[in-house]
Amino acid sequence: MNKFWIILGHTYTTRVKSKSFIITTLITLVFIFALTNIKTIIDVFSDGEKDQIAVIDETDELFKPLAENVEQTNEDIELTLYEDTEEKAKQAVEEEEYAALILLSKNEKQLPKATYYANSISESSLQTTLEQQLQQLKTMYATEQAGVDPATLAMINEPVVFDTIALDESAKTEEELNQARGIVYIMLFLLYMTVIVYGNMIATDVATEKSSRVMEILISSASPVTHMFAKIIGVALVGLTQIVLFLGAGYALITAKDEATKELFAQFGIGSSSASIYIYAIVFFLLGYLLYATLAAMLGSLVSRIEDAQQIIMPMTFLIVIAFIIAISGLSTPDAGFIKITSFIPFFTPMIMFLRVGMLDIPVWEIALSIGLLVGTIIILAILGAKVYRGGVLLYGRSSSLKDLKKALALSKKEK
Repeated sequence: MNKFWIILGHTYTTRVKSKSFIITTLITLVFIFALTNIKTIIDVFSDGEKDQIAVIDETDELFKPLAENVEQTNEDIELTLYEDTEEKAKQAVEEEEYAALILLSKNEKQLPKATYYANSISESSLQTTLEQQLQQLKTMYATEQAGVDPATLAMINEPVVFDTIALDESAKTEEELNQARGIVYIMLFLLYMTVIVYGNMIATDVATEKSSRVMEILISSASPVTHMFAKIIGVALVGLTQIVLFLGAGYALITAKDEATKELFAQFGIGSSSASIYIYAIVFFLLGYLLYATLAAMLGSLVSRIEDAQQIIMPMTFLIVIAFIIAISGLSTPDAGFIKITSFIPFFTPMIMFLRVGMLDIPVWEIALSIGLLVGTIIILAILGAKVYRGGVLLYGRSSSLKDLKKALALSKKEK
């Protein structure tokens, strides 16, 4: 057991002290800081001036209501009535005196229309705002022409009452579903990134040790099972260190903004969901990591060059990508047949069964069965992985094919 802790400690300290860990952690922390202060950063780099829009109103009646609507909806846009010719207005836009020019007129049905001129039409948000406000004016004019009472029009445009009520008393409400959906999405994303990043890290670590011929010494001083799981848990602690730093920094930065914190947490259902969903999140996250980490360690032991590690773990990457895609598509239809079936496939269970647990009220036996199958698969992979690991770490030369599993197993038998 002492050897286990030595290998684990060595794996953890080596990774935490590495330049790649420090650089990626710092870059991510800077990104989190920028994300939580995005509005402040935008304000710093912006000149603070409003977008000046020149308006030529051929109708002499559209400018005033349009300017009032724009002023109420967007403080960053200011409309100015241009009294000179259209050609001079276009020239003023070209010389950047104005951000754009709008030519207001009416069509044959006496309804508002506009022509928008700008040096570049790539700024779609500005165009969309102006188009929306002009659409409101068109609706108003069309209503007056049709003789429709404004109160009647307001009633027509009022959103329809559409209440959703589940007849099953155990079913989740719409509010509970929205809260669960946010937590499920966070869990899916974290598990996906953890498996991709740290699974690759495990495979690369094993390949690195083999390329430096250190593996023969390590494997002779500790059993392959000890070495493999010390490596898996050591890298897991590295990942946990980063996750705690990221979540802690994000929480500290967001907490400084009280309103933003409440809105963000409310959107993702954090703090208002039942404790069981958090427990299931931890269980499926840990089991999912162990499953894919064991597979990554086994596959990584088959290669002796770092550049071959990416290729050998490609099947594992495909599995987690497929599971992620199925789970994301299941956010809108968690009770679909294919979601239920795939939730019992061990390589998909951590994501898809957690999706079902979070979004639906499913029988306990289904959860227990999926966890049992998942744990059983991890045990089988651990047993098989230990054998492959024992022979694989002594397998040198160019090897980037799963056919090398047979060679690794044969070497493992000889070692016995």
